[in-house]
Amino acid sequence: MSEQLLPGYYIRCGSTLERSLLVKFMQRTYQHLFPEQDFAHLARTVEQYFSRDTPLWWVDFSKEDGEEITNSPAPIACLWVGNAIDQVQGDRHAHIFLLYVEPEHRRRGVGTALMRYIENWATQRGDRQLGLQVFQSNQPALNLYNQLGYQTQSLWMVKSLNTNKEETGV
Repeated sequence: MSEQLLPGYYIRCGSTLERSLLVKFMQRTYQHLFPEQDFAHLARTVEQYFSRDTPLWWVDFSKEDGEEITNSPAPIACLWVGNAIDQVQGDRHAHIFLLYVEPEHRRRGVGTALMRYIENWATQRGDRQLGLQVFQSNQPALNLYNQLGYQTQSLWMVKSLNTNKEETGV
């Protein structure tokens, strides 16, 4: 069952049987940001975290050309959501694992519509906030989230650790 998200765009619930498609969408997301990297390991992430408790939605595209309706052969966008615990308040809330829109469908309102959709979904289930992680280098995503009122609550910091003794001088 699907419902119209925007004219021509329809959102539908995904299934736990769609693991391989979810992996492909995750890999596309990261490959756009890090084109030289291999993301085969993301299959393990999906295997570990994707379940009935972490809902998945797909967006399909249908284009009307006069009398003819053309459907996209595959989804053009994806939204995967899990659960998190606010470490300050202790409340459970929705956390976006993945939001991806195919490049040829970007800047048409699909990302904004998906964010509004998940905000309504989270509100209806009683969540008081919605969390997500975004790469600092992903300026289009940062712009979208800032325009929708999201604010930085914390920073995730990482440090590469060299285990090669020659590089560390040990």
